[in-house]
Amino acid sequence: MTSKGNLVQSIKNHAVRFDTYDDLDAIVEAAAEKQYVMLGEASHGTSEFYTIRAEISKRLIADHGFSFIAVEGDWPSCFTVNQYIKGYRDTDAHTALKDFDRWPSWMWANEEILELVSWLKNYNESAEKPVGFYGLDVYSLWESMEEIIRLLEKISPDDVESAKQDFSCFEPFDRRGENYAISSAYYGESCTEEVIKVLIDLQKKRKSYPKEQEGDLNLEVNSLVMLDAERYYRAMAKGGAEDWNIRDTHMVSALEKVVHSHGEGAKTIIWEHNTHIGDARATDMADEGMINVGQILREKYGQQVYAVGFGTHHGTVIASDQWGGSVDVMEVPEAQNESWEDALHQAGAFDKYILFNQENERDFDRVLGHRAIGVVYDPELEHLGNYVSSYVARRYDAFIFIDETTALSPID
Repeated sequence: MTSKGNLVQSIKNHAVRFDTYDDLDAIVEAAAEKQYVMLGEASHGTSEFYTIRAEISKRLIADHGFSFIAVEGDWPSCFTVNQYIKGYRDTDAHTALKDFDRWPSWMWANEEILELVSWLKNYNESAEKPVGFYGLDVYSLWESMEEIIRLLEKISPDDVESAKQDFSCFEPFDRRGENYAISSAYYGESCTEEVIKVLIDLQKKRKSYPKEQEGDLNLEVNSLVMLDAERYYRAMAKGGAEDWNIRDTHMVSALEKVVHSHGEGAKTIIWEHNTHIGDARATDMADEGMINVGQILREKYGQQVYAVGFGTHHGTVIASDQWGGSVDVMEVPEAQNESWEDALHQAGAFDKYILFNQENERDFDRVLGHRAIGVVYDPELEHLGNYVSSYVARRYDAFIFIDETTALSPID
């Protein structure tokens, strides 16, 4: 077991300082030959996490043939961006991002993503095979139902009214997942049968799915979202790990559908929070029966997976003090004493990265608190619940540390 002093020295021995994006060559090269490259974040509201992931992603796409970026966002809104960057939708980048209109919209409707989307659009205009941008999350139940109706109007108008009738089961819940969760958990009122009926009807017409502009993929993933979102919201009110596990398993299923649609050899870049991409088996999440995207992909694809965690010592962040609340710029206090971020700072108050391997893993063989900030955050209480106990070198293949970070910049 590594003492604090030895841990700081180990970081000094193995960390590489970086001052520009070009200094990240080693991480890009380590990830380049993998099929699944996962780029994390310690918060959803930190500018540097977005800009550094964007620069790594650009190089993986332009220099190493990666096929698409998949993010912790809603499928319908991300698909609007995907259509824009591929020239399927006549609009502009700013308007495309306005499709992220469900809280927390600032996670993707921000200046940092605007720059990346503009780059992807320009890249695709001369690319032999355009790259995509897709959302993997499970929350868009109502939006996905609306998209299914829109697609049915094109491919099977006779089935539209039947689908609308089945979807009307959800109308009493006012497009609020928590309302549906409470109703199904405590009153036994659910729409499970209606969802399954629609999915069976859609499956019968699979051969008629529109192939142009990825219409078949759009319908297939929206159907998956509808199925898993209904399951997720039913599980949400019960507590425990089930809803988390449904969500992360769904994100892997959606990812695999996109990979399959791109054909053999497709390589993907995945943007999600550290809590999703860092192997749950190396954290105390495992003690609670939780699995995550990083664990599932490693178990299924082994050495074809590469996970990069991110962290900071202090700075500012965009977040809210309650779910659905106003967005605020908040101070991120200095990392808690004895935490992973504290040790990184003690090893030098500058930006750095570490590549983990079998030779140096034992130098970091210690359970440490590792900071995680969500869209809801209270800096004064973070010591009570914002640190995940982790074997960091087992959780990630590499780690990028930005000593002082700044808040994300929402558009409008």
